[in-house]
Amino acid sequence: MGRGDLARMTGCNLETIRYYEKIGILPDPPRSRKNYRVYGDGHVARLQFIMRSRELGFTLDAIRDLLALVDGGAQTCAEVQVLANTHLSAVRAKITDLERIARVLSSTVAQCSGDDVPECPVIDALAEVA
Repeated sequence: MGRGDLARMTGCNLETIRYYEKIGILPDPPRSRKNYRVYGDGHVARLQFIMRSRELGFTLDAIRDLLALVDGGAQTCAEVQVLANTHLSAVRAKITDLERIARVLSSTVAQCSGDDVPECPVIDALAEVA
């Protein structure tokens, strides 16, 4: 199949596929006699792995590390768990930050009258020097 077919089959953007090839997390496919790229089932599976990892918020560097374990064929659950726990810690930290942001915004928005007046607590809070 060609790159367009791979994109349609996986739901991945064509430019994203090109980018993944460029940075080396999706291997270059073999070429046909007419020099067309020919993607196979292995490319589909790898791209789906990458896409699912991105959906779960893994960085490209973390995905590269996961793929290195998989490509080596000797990955252990313990090695994968270390990478996943590192990511989980980062996700939890982001959640904590987002909850703090939500509290501040909620409090600030609650102070806003919503009237057609120039005074606005939201703008005042954004203009404050930290």
